[in-house]
Amino acid sequence: MMPLFINFNGELLPGDSRLLTTANRAFRYGDGLFESMRLMKGHLKFADQHADRLQRGMKALKIDGYSQMDSWFLKEKVEQLATRNKIKHGRLRLTVFRDAEGLYAPTQNKMAYCLELQPMDEPRYFLNDKGLIMDIFTEVTKPTNFLSNIKTCNSLIYVLAGIFKTQNRLDDAFLLNQNGSLCEASSSNIFVWYKSHLYTPALSEGCVEGVMRQIVIKLAKQSNIPFTEAQINPDILYEADEVFLTNATKGIQWVMGFGVKRYFNQLSKGLIGELNKLEH
Repeated sequence: MMPLFINFNGELLPGDSRLLTTANRAFRYGDGLFESMRLMKGHLKFADQHADRLQRGMKALKIDGYSQMDSWFLKEKVEQLATRNKIKHGRLRLTVFRDAEGLYAPTQNKMAYCLELQPMDEPRYFLNDKGLIMDIFTEVTKPTNFLSNIKTCNSLIYVLAGIFKTQNRLDDAFLLNQNGSLCEASSSNIFVWYKSHLYTPALSEGCVEGVMRQIVIKLAKQSNIPFTEAQINPDILYEADEVFLTNATKGIQWVMGFGVKRYFNQLSKGLIGELNKLEH
């Protein structure tokens, strides 16, 4: 198999190229952010939402060039890379980092980026046949501030949650915020169906402002599903009727079990059906 190509600052290069030095600020300080996105039928899904979140994140991190990262730019670069790799469906990661020297204080705020693409077989979103088995990761909690809503390159809490998941033979793990409330999963946002009402942690609870989270909230409102962004006590997991996770790559994934508790997937089935009707 031929090596996959990446887009590194506008240049298409083999994915195994050695491009970064030890002075790279993303390597040294986690000084950057990223977008996980989905390619379907050769086109980027939800380009407007990804561009909006990326631009707001770059602005918050004071990385110059955020106005360049609009939906037109994202779609053009994604489709160019997909064509070069001869891939129609896949998972994308766009990493943006500060291209500068200096220690903690950078010498400038110039932007650099790398776009990667990994092939997938699915031409649409599929609900997982086997529900996820999860538990709560308690070793580290997530702080609640504006950085918590951004997908920064500082991902140690998710790495440790991933190790916890692997060591305990789980499919994923719930993360708590500094106040002990439900925050998110290791790579997804959380939704809880409880007493005929849908809940998700509010952004003030420290969760990432996921693009698929935005889409599912919109779908719930359009379907007249009672919905609230809230502070959620993790004890609700013992009483909920349904729990599911969302991210831009997988769409909606239903959780089958937490401890001895088992959940249904009726609502998540309906929502993923509505999700696949969306064209953008």
